[in-house]
Amino acid sequence: MATKHYKRDLSEMEQRRRKGIRMLAKGVSQADVARELEVSRQTASSWARKLADDPEAWRRQPLGRPSGLGEAQKRALAKALSAGTKANGFPGDRWTLVLVAQLVERKFGLSYSTVGIWRVLREMGNPWRLWTGRGPLRRGSGVSV
Repeated sequence: MATKHYKRDLSEMEQRRRKGIRMLAKGVSQADVARELEVSRQTASSWARKLADDPEAWRRQPLGRPSGLGEAQKRALAKALSAGTKANGFPGDRWTLVLVAQLVERKFGLSYSTVGIWRVLREMGNPWRLWTGRGPLRRGSGVSV
């Protein structure tokens, strides 16, 4: 039997969170907030704790694990990638995901998989042409073998 997957409506969740925090700020009990908005009491309790710490708690938090590279490190990585492979002590003239992962580990002490590096580069806009090693090499592709 197939499992149903429900897509989360993040804007609707944020609206509910915003309304719940407004209700809590007005002094409505957590149980009444949970009942009114059809959320668990644990959720209402979590909202109350967040409200005590931060009045902007209704804002949606980023999903997923945060990147290990900070903005300054990403700028330094972009500069290093733009300098080329040879300037960074690597053979060849094309960046590969493996080489970029080695560069990140060498410069910042962070270990990434090739998939993780791909995500970081995509997040940065990825202006660097990477050779994946797949498919035939064509004349004029700029990849030396």
